[in-house]
Amino acid sequence: MATESTQASPRPMRADARRNYERLLTEARTAFTEHGTEASLEDIARRAGVGIGTLYRHFPNRTALMSAVFQGEVDGLLARSRELLASPEPCRALLDWLRACVAHASTYRGLSRALLAAQADEASAMSRCSLPLREAGSVLLARAQAAGAVRAGVDIVDVMQLTNAISLAAEQSPDDPRLPDRLLSLTLQGLAATPCPEGP
Repeated sequence: MATESTQASPRPMRADARRNYERLLTEARTAFTEHGTEASLEDIARRAGVGIGTLYRHFPNRTALMSAVFQGEVDGLLARSRELLASPEPCRALLDWLRACVAHASTYRGLSRALLAAQADEASAMSRCSLPLREAGSVLLARAQAAGAVRAGVDIVDVMQLTNAISLAAEQSPDDPRLPDRLLSLTLQGLAATPCPEGP
């Protein structure tokens, strides 16, 4: 008996399924903004006018829904990283991009924690967000290293972990809006090719 040598391509989403998908994303984005990433999935489904089963058919778990919601912001960060490649100051470009990453992670309470976890779990749906950001950051980091502004041996994984940790610290200190910039400045000083002299 003959067997098929290729897998069938995924069937396009029906119009009603596409509408449900888009409504779920819209309501999830609103809920995550208002209540953080631990917002009730049942409430998101109800506000989208569908059952919880429909939500799970589109997004098998909370992490998959979070990844889909944040994809637009990730695309914006990737576009910004490409713009910064033209900057004549590679270290400043890296700092500006890390600042944009912190601002992105601070948009939704709980996102920085999810991004930190995704760094250690590439099988996670959130890796669809974290891996492209890591790749974009590695190019900006390499430029800063080639310019002698950042010391060799610094790894983008560590830089992204530090950036997400700064976002988490900022989330825990909402009354100190300048905290992210101060921590980023300290981070860049630590990465500098010529570290600041230590005190006595």
